This record gives sequence, C-alpha cells and structure tokens, in this order.
Amino acid sequence: MVQPAVKHWAIVGGGILGMVLAHRLVQQGQQVTLLESAPELGGLASAWTLADLVWDRHYHVTLLSDFHLRSLLQELGLEQEMRWVETKTGCYSNGRLYSVSNAIEFLQFPPLGWIDKLRLGWTILYASKIRDWRRLEQISVSEWLMRWSGRRTFQKFWLPLLRSKLGENYHQASAAFIWAIIARLYAARRTGLKKELFGYLPGGYARLLARFATVLQEEGVDLRLGHRVEQVRSSLRNLQPGQVEILFSDRASMQFDQVVLTTPAPVATRLCPDLSLAEQDRLQQIQYQGIICASILLKRPLSRFYVTNITDTWVPFTGVIEMTTLVDPQEFGGRFLVYLPKYVAPDDPVFNWSDPDLKKTFISALQIMYPDFDPKDILSFQISRVKYVLAISTLNYSQRLPDIHTSLPGVSIVNSAHITNGTLNVNETVQLAENVVPILLQRSQQLIPAYSSSATTEVKL
Repeated sequence: MVQPAVKHWAIVGGGILGMVLAHRLVQQGQQVTLLESAPELGGLASAWTLADLVWDRHYHVTLLSDFHLRSLLQELGLEQEMRWVETKTGCYSNGRLYSVSNAIEFLQFPPLGWIDKLRLGWTILYASKIRDWRRLEQISVSEWLMRWSGRRTFQKFWLPLLRSKLGENYHQASAAFIWAIIARLYAARRTGLKKELFGYLPGGYARLLARFATVLQEEGVDLRLGHRVEQVRSSLRNLQPGQVEILFSDRASMQFDQVVLTTPAPVATRLCPDLSLAEQDRLQQIQYQGIICASILLKRPLSRFYVTNITDTWVPFTGVIEMTTLVDPQEFGGRFLVYLPKYVAPDDPVFNWSDPDLKKTFISALQIMYPDFDPKDILSFQISRVKYVLAISTLNYSQRLPDIHTSLPGVSIVNSAHITNGTLNVNETVQLAENVVPILLQRSQQLIPAYSSSATTEVKL
C-alpha cells in the first residue's frame, strides 16, 4: 500500500467525530491540527459540573453491539473498565406510569388492545429484519407505521413518540427514521448476544475525552481549544501547498493543505461563503432538530426505569432518563441523576425561555407524574441548549445529501448528517469517521477535486 503524501490538515470541530478523524489521519502519517471553539473537547459528548459532580452534559449509553465505539475504547485502554447493566423501561400514558420491560409487561400494557399490541410487535419485528433501508426513504414514517401498526396504534403509541422527537417535522420524516432506531436496539439480538445490556464507563465521557485528548497529543495532534473559526477560504486558482486559509474570530489566520469541517450544515454554510449556490442549497435543505436538556441531581430517585417514554402530549419534555438506574449511585456520591430532554426545531421559541421558566415548567410536570417527588430533593438543576443536533431523515434523504467534498479545493464537510443508515449516537459517529478517512485521503492526493454539484459520496455504514 502506497503511503499518502504528508499534508497539513485542519479539523474544525473537536467533538467525537473530529477527534476520531484527527486520530486516524495522524496514524496515516498526516500532520493534523484540531480546532475547537469551546474551552473543552467533546461537543455533544462533553461534560459539565452539577453541584460538585462532573458528568455528561447529555445522556449517553453504550450497547454491547456498539463495536466501533468499543474498539476505540479498547485502543484507549478503557474498554475493559466498562460496566454492563440490565435496565428497565417505563411508559407514561394516560396519566399513569407502566413498566414495559419485557414481553409479559408489554402484553399487559392497558392503553393498547390485543390486536394493537400484536400489530405493534409485528411492526418492530419486521423493521428489525429489514436490510434494504433505502426503500424506506421513499415512504413517510407516518404512512409506513399506519400501514403495519394500524391507525389506532399509530395515534396512541407512535405519534406521541414521533412528536416528542421531531415535533411537527415528523410529517417530513421518512420511514428510515424509525427503522434506524429499531435497528440499533435490535442489533444485540442480531449479533447473537443473549442479553440487551446497557453500558457506561466509570467517570463518564469526561474520562473518555481526557484520555482521548492525551492520546491525540502523544500522537502529535496540535489541539487548539478556544479557537473560534469565522471563515474558511480556498482559491480555485491557488494550487500551492497551504491553499486553504482559516480566519479566526480574533482576526488571526492559519493556512492548511486540507480542511475538514465537522460542524452542522447551517454552520458550515456560514463558514464557507464561497461555496456554490447549489452546494449552499443542498446544505440548507438539511432539516435539524435541536434539544433542550435539563440535568437534575436529586437526593432520591424518581423511579426504577432507565428510560420512561411519554405518550401524553401535555408533558413538556420528551422522556425521563434516570441515569442512576444504569450508573452506580456511588459514582454520584449517593445522589441520583435524571435527564429531561425536549427535542424542538432550531427556531422554536422555547429556546428563548429563561432557565427559571423552563425549570418551573419541568418541575411542575414531574410533580404530577411522580406524586412522591419533592422539589426540595433537587440539589442541582441545569439546562443545556443545542440548536443543531439531529438531522431529520426526510424523504429520499441520502440522494439529496451534499457530497462530503466541496467545490473549494482542499475543503470537505463531514458531519452527523452523513449518517445515512443509522441514528445519531457515539457509535455511529465513530463509524462515520472510520469510513470517511480513506475517502478524504484519496481525494487529498488529487491536485484538483473532480466536483459535481449533483454528485454524492456514499459513505457506507
């Protein structure tokens, strides 16, 4: 195998995607600078402090079948420390909390009749067997679910869950959206694993990120935190080394041979004003969901469920994720950590709500859902807001996705929107990075990119 010529790469964005790209590129003998605007690495996987506890800003879980993430953890010397736990699932429906952690409990679930449950179970089983996900991009998620589950099950079960994730954007989503979620949850069974265990790393993602940063520095990656990129320029006529210029918010600049932006599509569009109109149009067509996620540190637990799905539309958050049913409470000093996510469109007015207003709304709902909950048990309540989190799998999504290579020589755009046959999680993000590195290296060896505004590089996941 011919070793690729050494070039100086800039990776814009220090989330997991950017870190894995930097890791693999430097392993291929490339010179890499990783640029991150925040004071810490991690992006959506970053940690923060609740009272005196340092833990993940957003909820994450690892499955036994997350082989790409587990392989990375093995490289970092952390995989053997993973702890695996069997958790329970709840559902809040019609003002009541039900356990749906196994087949018997599911069959006893009152909101659905026997026929509804059979059709729901068949839908999930059928989806788990589908391999040709592309044909699901051609039909809306609501039409597909009603076809297999029936209108009643759709209205009582699927629609509230779709709205909790996508809001009214569920009208735009294809059946591939729900397939990706089901496929991941059933991956463990497909790989022959006997139990569907959830895993976590003691110390959370803060520990993973700290170890990863150390490894990157040891490998020679130039980590630059607090470096906010304002613009990326590349001349179509300048074919000399250092052809791509990055301008920073402090008016400083750097030159690179290759630049890879891992930012969401709207941010990438703003940073690269010289993209063609066709490229800008494709990037702008990607529809995102954002998230408002409350982290609550409590004196007492709420329930015994790791995830509580919510079908009652009056509840102001998507679900309840109780991390201490997964993570040993001793990790949190005998306290209990709960996440309350709310998925909304980037332009939703709720992003402008103050923290006190959101806190009051969320706590009021918890008091109704959990009669034993006492607001005095709250030790810390913090809110994270991220406008561009999840790219929605719209109809024919993969066919309309922009090429990762742009018309600007030396400039590529790779982000979570390029996860075409999966759902956003850390394992899929690692896999995306692993798969695009050979593509990026191959193109970097060419003098002029063979660009077509209608071409799409398929990243096979």
